[in-house]
Amino acid sequence: MNEYVSSVISYVKEKYAHQPEFVQTVEEVLTSVSPVIDAHPEYVKADLLKRMVEPERFFRFRVVWTDDNNNVKVNIGYRCQFNGAIGPYKGGLRFKNNVNESIMKFLGFEQIFKNSLTGLPIGGAKGGSDFDPAGKSDAEIMRFCQSFMTALYRYIGPDIDVPAGDIGVGSREIGYLYGQYRRLKGVFENGVLTGKGLSYGGSLIRPEATGYGAVYYLQRVLEHENDTLEGKKIAVSGYGNVSWGIMKKAAQLGAKVTYMSGSAGYIHDEEGINTDEKLDFILKLRESNSKNLKSYADKFNCEFVPNAKFWGIKDVDIYMPAATQNEVDMAEAEKIVASGVKYYLEVSNMPTTNEAIAYLRSNGIIVAPSKAVNAGGVGVSALEMAQNSERLIWTAEEVEARLKRMMYDIYDKSVAAAKEYGLGYDLIAGANIAGFKKVAQAMLEQGLF
Repeated sequence: MNEYVSSVISYVKEKYAHQPEFVQTVEEVLTSVSPVIDAHPEYVKADLLKRMVEPERFFRFRVVWTDDNNNVKVNIGYRCQFNGAIGPYKGGLRFKNNVNESIMKFLGFEQIFKNSLTGLPIGGAKGGSDFDPAGKSDAEIMRFCQSFMTALYRYIGPDIDVPAGDIGVGSREIGYLYGQYRRLKGVFENGVLTGKGLSYGGSLIRPEATGYGAVYYLQRVLEHENDTLEGKKIAVSGYGNVSWGIMKKAAQLGAKVTYMSGSAGYIHDEEGINTDEKLDFILKLRESNSKNLKSYADKFNCEFVPNAKFWGIKDVDIYMPAATQNEVDMAEAEKIVASGVKYYLEVSNMPTTNEAIAYLRSNGIIVAPSKAVNAGGVGVSALEMAQNSERLIWTAEEVEARLKRMMYDIYDKSVAAAKEYGLGYDLIAGANIAGFKKVAQAMLEQGLF
């Protein structure tokens, strides 16, 4: 490894030892780009990596709201505007009780390179709060969102920072956030948030976009192996928008999701989650904030395994973790290898520990990284921004055609970048290098910032 790269990794490990998620993603990215640093001594002279691992801005603020019993509640809000070298900051808001500075920074750092991979002019950011919408009434969620936006609105805008949704922030939350922004600013700047409803500037297929994009990326991986999606069985963790999009697109292209997990266990539907009735039921289950998939198993007469994870099952072809970070460690990786599966595509942000990824790859499993696989979501968010600026609404077919081209291009750029630096067929290093090069060059050309 390049000596400069090693020194920056050591710097991050020492300074941010209390932020393990951030340290993990920095180490993974910087290790991959070491060959690029070897080829560009000017990056070392400009201390580019040290600058890149520190956010340009990081806000922490209190969010005060009242519950339905008029009790005062206090949560912590965050916005990490990590890097704006190639465009306005762009990244989702996450409302979940485990949100902290480390998670915000790791997500923001990942977002820099993911957004760069899309080819669109958007920088990297992330934000959110330790507020959990689960179990809250609509009125409570509205009051929280209004308070959150009151603290944040001064620091965002169509040409400054454009938040979107993430875990715990769907179309309902985006609507409440935008309504408060409009009230405070007195203008209809619908380009300030993405993931909006169609009635006020949202884009068609945005809810499905991340899942659709993941399946399109999977298509290219399979093509490389002289394989196809036809007849493939897929195991997906989680059942939010992303997993739902995977289920829909996989079914359209001849594959099927047969395993789906939640926090209370997993279901096995041998017939596949591939009908309108089943997909609509998943939507209703998610919207009700239910954490128990047993109701799906009861309705469709399939197996439900409580308090368990499906890692290690042998009757699937592809694993697609799509729930949250660090859901697969060495113990799960060993089970996955023993299952004989060939393809492992990360869909959620950093679902796998670095040690587990290394083990999967050393045992011949093809691993694709989340920053490439799940880039379709932010890609369509940027397409929503484009539609807003032009006062247009593209058809679903137009948006999906652009999404498909984007995902194919991300795959191709990743493969080419790895080959350029003599790394062979390495989708992880290739994605990191391809995303990094554009941002690094922009930073260098803009001088010290």
